[in-house]
Amino acid sequence: MKDFAGKIAVITGGGTGMGRELAKQLVAEGCTVAMCDVSAENMAETKRLCQTNAPQGTRVITHVADVSNEQQVLKFRDAVARELDTDHIHLLFNNAGIGGGPSFLKSPRDEWERTFNVCWYGVYYSCRAFIDMIVKAHEAHIVNTSSVNGFWASLGPTRSHTAYPAAKFAVKGFTEGLINDFRINAPHVKCSVVMPGHIGTSIVENSRKVLTGHGISEMSAQEIADARRSMKSMGMPADAMTDEQIQQMMKEMARQFETNAPTSAAEAATIILNGVREEKWRILIGADAQCMDSLVRDAPEQAYEQIFLDRLRAAGHWKGFS
Repeated sequence: MKDFAGKIAVITGGGTGMGRELAKQLVAEGCTVAMCDVSAENMAETKRLCQTNAPQGTRVITHVADVSNEQQVLKFRDAVARELDTDHIHLLFNNAGIGGGPSFLKSPRDEWERTFNVCWYGVYYSCRAFIDMIVKAHEAHIVNTSSVNGFWASLGPTRSHTAYPAAKFAVKGFTEGLINDFRINAPHVKCSVVMPGHIGTSIVENSRKVLTGHGISEMSAQEIADARRSMKSMGMPADAMTDEQIQQMMKEMARQFETNAPTSAAEAATIILNGVREEKWRILIGADAQCMDSLVRDAPEQAYEQIFLDRLRAAGHWKGFS
């Protein structure tokens, strides 16, 4: 698929971040986009931004859906078929994701499973829902977003990190398994697994809203206490900080994650779309992802030791973590 004009693309998590940027770039090329997200407000802004550069006749439709709920994903699929009057789509970007559930031992089970369900079952349910529409297209491509945490299950040796990488490893394995499945059973369909490094998105704030129903400014006393413990584990003098200072630090960390990232969401979207054009099944995003991939392959048994993080930082990456 060398161009996207006249194609139909479905994007999960289209309200912000890479999903929004994928939508904008696809629409600018004349691709009709159907997106879902848990935030109608965020999608409305994405749609507005898309329509400023939309060629005549290019459509953008939105649908509120939680991708961890299969029935909501099926309703989204039905809405796409109905509103676009189509029995096929050409592109499926399973982009929705959240962070959370860091510790299998200490994190609340519902938070752990919520994170895993959005990041893994969101991909699985979406592929199940849209696969018939994908196969009916004369050419099609599924793009599943994993992470560098799909080959490195860590944020460094001082922090727990389990639900997110468990899901992202599953996405990676599933997508790689589809390669031969499609070659054998639907050779006109391609697939790619996307492995982003640190991308400038609002995932930190968005994840909190999905998991707790509110943002950092509305943190409960228990959430502040949990944040204080996490900061202490990273060597921060959190005991000397007030609750208000803890909240402010959390806000600043979320801001820095988005604004100080080495790769922007727009740059990531461009890399993904170019990868689709080139039929790459594995799309690494960012110099940090490239470096991390190389380090894990070179010394896999050291991946969860301090020496691994030291090497990563010595190469100029991941300095804001752990």
